[in-house]
Amino acid sequence: MPKKNVQKRKSKASIPLIFAGILVIGLAFVFSLQSITHFWNDGNQNEEAPTHQSFIDQLAPHAKELQQGYGILPSIILGQAILESNWGQSQLASQYNNLFGIKASGNQPKVSLETKEYVNEQWITIQGEFKVYQSWEESLDDHTMLFVNGTNWDPQLYANVLTATDYKAAAQALQTAGYATDPDYANKIISVIETYNLGQYDHP
Repeated sequence: MPKKNVQKRKSKASIPLIFAGILVIGLAFVFSLQSITHFWNDGNQNEEAPTHQSFIDQLAPHAKELQQGYGILPSIILGQAILESNWGQSQLASQYNNLFGIKASGNQPKVSLETKEYVNEQWITIQGEFKVYQSWEESLDDHTMLFVNGTNWDPQLYANVLTATDYKAAAQALQTAGYATDPDYANKIISVIETYNLGQYDHP
């Protein structure tokens, strides 16, 4: 009988120890998950999208080269790139290197994507065909050549954008030429330029 009593006492005492062991293992598992999550979060933070200034710094040197060659103001190039591509983060810009929403025609490399247009005093969503570029630099080049060469129906369509001596006049010329359907397009370009002091790139 005494042996049985001792065995029972040992059995009862072992139950809390088992639960304690399970608890310790569980806590260790939770802390391990937290450590892993923290590790991956740190890794993702290191892969954040470029900052606004780094986006500007990436485009500004070539924008100034285009100014020297064709007269287009860098502030206009940069302002439009920011507004049209959402700092290079739009699908059209990030996947297809089209920073300015330039449409495609004929057999040009292109992609079909949804876009918003302002028609009959309201915004509507349509399917548009846009040019695909090999790089952002190529997109900048084509954007400038659009201003230089105009369109098939009006080679002088963007002449006033090239001859403008300041970004406000150039932005108004863009809207007058119908670059975008947004009735507030010029004001938005001007606002971006002034918010990020892009006018500084217009001077040597």
